[in-house]
This record gives sequence, structure tokens and C-alpha cells, in this order.
Amino acid sequence: MKSQSNLAKFISMITISLLLVVGPLADQTDAASSVNSVQLVKAANSVIGTKYVYGGTTAKGFDCSGFIGYVYKKVGVSLPRTSAGMYGTGSSVSKKNLQAGDLVFFNTSGKGVSHAGIYIGNGKFVHSSSSKGVSIAKLNDPYYWGSKYMGAKRVTKVSQVASSK
Repeated sequence: MKSQSNLAKFISMITISLLLVVGPLADQTDAASSVNSVQLVKAANSVIGTKYVYGGTTAKGFDCSGFIGYVYKKVGVSLPRTSAGMYGTGSSVSKKNLQAGDLVFFNTSGKGVSHAGIYIGNGKFVHSSSSKGVSIAKLNDPYYWGSKYMGAKRVTKVSQVASSK
């Protein structure tokens, strides 16, 4: 329970950082039609600790793509159901240009895209893993995720400022 509390504090700190640091730099002309990365992080934060359930798409349990679909749906964006389907959408983003809200993809099976998460900044992503449920991991983790990274996609213009509607 203490680790969940620490994770919630960490995500809250990222949310505040996005509002204070990145927010003023964002293009405000498209804010009304953009996904707000702070809203995405808050939606992800609200289900930290939820257990992993194969095929799960609700707060009772998620698989990786079910989690992403749930979070994006909370901010009004529909995505394909599978991580492979999600990988086929949006535009590619280099690792050095990742922004909070970008989808990150991994090959955990040896057969192409098989896992995905949501980048939250500071080299970290939130995802639903079969071993830990919804949790935060390091993108460049040298023990697992770093070597399995395949790429990232920006599925919609993500804004770091609050939208007008």
C-alpha cells in the first residue's frame, strides 16, 4: 500500500510539473481539439494498482491495451483494441522527442509489438503488466524494458494546456 501511495505522489508531481513547466510553451491555438496530457496522466493515476486481467478493459482489471484504451477514452479518444492496432495509428515519434501522452511500444514476445504503455515524462511510462498490474516503469530499464523498446506513436496532438471544453 505504501508503494501505491508513493506512485500516486510521483504521478501528482509529474502532473504539476507539466502544468508549470511545459504548459506555457504549448501551442494554445489547437487546445480545444487536443488531448490534454495532464488529463491523461490523471486518468492513468486514478487506476494505479489495478490488477492485470488478460483481455481486461475496465477498472476491475486491465491488459496493456485495455488500460491504454480506458485512459484515452476518459479524455475522449477512441483507439484500436490491441497494442498492435495502436501501433498502426498516429505518427512515429523518436525517443528523444517523446511527450507525456505518447504511446510507447515493446516486443516482449519476439513476434513484434506485444506490449504498450503511456509515456508520462522523465523517462517513465505507465502500463498494465502481467506481473504488477497498472504501474510505472523506466523506459530504458536495462534489465527488461530498455531492450524490448520498439518505438512510439503520437495518436493525436497532445496538449499540455487545459482545453477550453
